[in-house]
Amino acid sequence: MATGTTPQSRNFDSPPLHLWNPELSGDIDITIKRDGQWVHEGTIIERQSLVRLFASILRREDDGEYYLVTPAEKWRLKVDALPLLVTDFEIAESAGGQELTVTLNTDRRYLIDAAHPLYLPRLEGMEDIPAVQIDHGLGAVFSRAAWYRLVNACEENDSGIGISSCGTYFKLG
Repeated sequence: MATGTTPQSRNFDSPPLHLWNPELSGDIDITIKRDGQWVHEGTIIERQSLVRLFASILRREDDGEYYLVTPAEKWRLKVDALPLLVTDFEIAESAGGQELTVTLNTDRRYLIDAAHPLYLPRLEGMEDIPAVQIDHGLGAVFSRAAWYRLVNACEENDSGIGISSCGTYFKLG
């Protein structure tokens, strides 16, 4: 995999959200919980294929709100923290050095690089838990298990505790 490229999703290509700009259709009773669960009208959405579909049309706009967007509709939903969850990651060595690839709760994979950096979000109750910036203004926070594994993979240098991927050192502590 070339540095700076994003691994393809296992199940589908991303729709062209950047081309879709419908007027607001209203609010939809969907909440994405801190633990990555999607809840519709008080009931957890159990079908992972439906969660993946909704996540594929999710974006965060400049107003800080989250929307499900199609060519004809735009529905605002509630997100308790960050909408997606890093459930696993892999570290591989390449000619350019170490590469970290994360897997989300939607089965999408992202290479950690300048376009998809690690960062420490400022969210209540989630201090010092890293996240990755992904497409369409979205972020994905590390699950507890993935976070513990990442801590074990971190190294310390003059900049502090962190991890390298694609030639960039991401400071995490």
